[in-house]
Amino acid sequence: MFNLANQLTWFRIILIPLLVVVFYLPYWWHFPLAGALFSIAGLTDWADGYIARKYGMSTRFGAFLDPVADKLMVAVALTLLIELHANIWFTLPAAVIICREIVISALREWMAELGNRATVAVSMIGKVKTTLQITAIIILLTFDPVRFAWMKTLGLVTLYGAAVLTLWSMVVYLRAAWPSFRQSADES
Repeated sequence: MFNLANQLTWFRIILIPLLVVVFYLPYWWHFPLAGALFSIAGLTDWADGYIARKYGMSTRFGAFLDPVADKLMVAVALTLLIELHANIWFTLPAAVIICREIVISALREWMAELGNRATVAVSMIGKVKTTLQITAIIILLTFDPVRFAWMKTLGLVTLYGAAVLTLWSMVVYLRAAWPSFRQSADES
């Protein structure tokens, strides 16, 4: 339960309140420091999975905790950024991403109860979506949107790309689970 891979996941969770505190610091450098913290979280996400697979440290607890840590970090970062940008053009893709994460988490839990978890396993679309999402959040956290308006634009465009892939991957997962939905509805 407390192997190195799981410790990295716990570390990512511990970074969440630190990210919030840093984000609200009244100094110019809170932007790059917040971006660095989120980047470290992204690296630990990659590292814990790599270590767990390479050294046989995969555990059921780690398989549960890792996606929870990811979703918490992303949801908190997007919530902070929604407040900072405070407009529909930012809130819309952020809300799509957060809502999709909740829907897919619930879907995976339900499919696991049915013994069909592999039906909604992470796909390549999901991995590309995650990469775009992390990239967008790092850009948006790292650069002051007033001083670096072009980086804000780049971050927003990347966030929209992540939101589009978010919707696409959700459709893929829901289509894969559709036979289980129908079977469950017929049994009711």
